[in-house]
Amino acid sequence: MQDLKQYVEANKERFLEELFELIRIPSISSQSEHKKDMYRAAEMWKKILLDAGADKAEIMETEGNPVTYGEKIIDPAKPTVMVYSHMDVMPVDPIDLWKTQPFEPVVKDGKIWARGADDDKGQGFMHAKAFEYLVKTNQLDVNVKFLIEGEEEIGSPSLPKFCQDNKEMLKADIILVSDTGMIAPDVPTITTGLRGLAYWQVEVTGPNRDLHSGLFGGAIANPINVMAKMITEMVDENGHITIPGFYDDVLVVSDEERALMAQAPYNEGEYKEAVDVVDLWGEKGYTTNERTGIRPSFDVCGIWGGYTGEGAKTVLPSKAFAKISSRLVPNQNHETIAEMFKKHFESIAPDCVKVEVTPLHGGQAYVCPIDIPAYKAAEKACEQVYGKRPVPVRSGGSIPIISTFEEILGIKSVLMGFGLEADAIHSPNENFPLEQFFNGIETLPYFYKYYAEMQK
Repeated sequence: MQDLKQYVEANKERFLEELFELIRIPSISSQSEHKKDMYRAAEMWKKILLDAGADKAEIMETEGNPVTYGEKIIDPAKPTVMVYSHMDVMPVDPIDLWKTQPFEPVVKDGKIWARGADDDKGQGFMHAKAFEYLVKTNQLDVNVKFLIEGEEEIGSPSLPKFCQDNKEMLKADIILVSDTGMIAPDVPTITTGLRGLAYWQVEVTGPNRDLHSGLFGGAIANPINVMAKMITEMVDENGHITIPGFYDDVLVVSDEERALMAQAPYNEGEYKEAVDVVDLWGEKGYTTNERTGIRPSFDVCGIWGGYTGEGAKTVLPSKAFAKISSRLVPNQNHETIAEMFKKHFESIAPDCVKVEVTPLHGGQAYVCPIDIPAYKAAEKACEQVYGKRPVPVRSGGSIPIISTFEEILGIKSVLMGFGLEADAIHSPNENFPLEQFFNGIETLPYFYKYYAEMQK
């Protein structure tokens, strides 16, 4: 691939112009007024794939937003890589915090600034251009399929059924995904695990109406006080979640992989400074990176009840509410955990209140073995471009559809992302460094090269 750098260099301006066309489409999946924009984005992806050299590309319906599917089958006997990406983006609010127009991409300070610049239009587009290079230079030695969905940012509700209904079409040997990131621009990273998720809403009811806190305070239980105490009991002083049986199925990570993870650069002082805290907190016996990557967690995401308006109102509230989530690790079943928490939380409620726990949504964790050929190919590809072996990282976040792919299609995914923490995905002023964008286009062709060689 001696001409790869030259190809990228010669086409940089065209690549950016084409990407910017895609970014300009406000394909916000969570807002119904952008339904037409989802179809515009699907059409754009169809054109991108056909122009890049796909044999066919089509827009396919789901129960929700459309997907764009494309493929190039060079030989059915050869291995098949399926590229997964998503065309939808997060809302842009609060709009007044943006320094540029979110859907009018600009290049400034060596970065692309726009909603979707990184997540996931920029990263997905890298795959289209890497594929284009391989096709136009006649160096593609595997079959390639593309699955570009329109609901990732709302949890991919329609994609499991789509996968179930199209299992034959989606047959592949490995799924390649760039929807994750790197530790730093000079530290290539492959995400080897994603945490799962269980999410609940809790409702605690005391008296049948709001009461005067002077006339009833001290005689009637305050549901906010009770709920706060119950929540506090869910995690002990060692950061250990107290739900009986919660850790029974937690996958224990090998010492070898923990040692590899420990190679990731980490400065505790900088970490604390970045989020403006004096000290860190978490499960004893694990490092910060391990706490967010290979161990489960428990968090209150929101809590409300009583009077929260301006000034004072002496009220003993009738109800208290909380939204609670738990990040899960491989082997923990989110449905089992959801029921486990519901049963335990309701059981510890005192008789002075009534408690109702409603599971809202969840997803399974995912882990990619570091000894499979596809991982080794990704490792070699990163080393080829970045000059150093990539660090395997267990991400604290969740991409529920990745575990669904494994469950329904029986296919592992390699998470080979090029984003950075500073890219502000989901936030105002999302950006993507040009260096990362073009490095991604240069790295991905080597994945195909090495993966094909390992399959022979």
